[in-house]
Amino acid sequence: MQLAQLNIAKARYSLDAPEISDFVDNLDNVNAIAESCDGFVWRLKDEAGNATNIKVFEDPDLLINMSVWTSPQALKDFMFKTLHRDFMRRKNEWFYPPEQNTYVLWWIEDGHIPTIDEAIERLTLLREQGESPEAFSFKSSFPAPR
Repeated sequence: MQLAQLNIAKARYSLDAPEISDFVDNLDNVNAIAESCDGFVWRLKDEAGNATNIKVFEDPDLLINMSVWTSPQALKDFMFKTLHRDFMRRKNEWFYPPEQNTYVLWWIEDGHIPTIDEAIERLTLLREQGESPEAFSFKSSFPAPR
């Protein structure tokens, strides 16, 4: 089994605004780091190599990030032990504080590439029913089903 994740964030500024340029200018670098990490499997991206232009919600300021990892630890290592950590520390400069869950984790079969619809269903499940083996966060990670 592999771990899928969806993360959404509402940008405070349009992506061409100077206030968010540090974030935008480092996307390629952070994405390259993710792809080089042990345990990385896949990430959602468009022809430009990132997902910032993929609009899923009616709100054009909602950005989406989706990826697959071999384990929760592999994802945590990328998030907290690479340059990504520095950008997470600055997220409130660029994104509005969330009013509800903005990320979800769930287990998938090896080789399965999750769809955006599947990911949104998992986020909705987490928001409406709370943590479960089908949709969870790092707060209560569930082991991979056997």
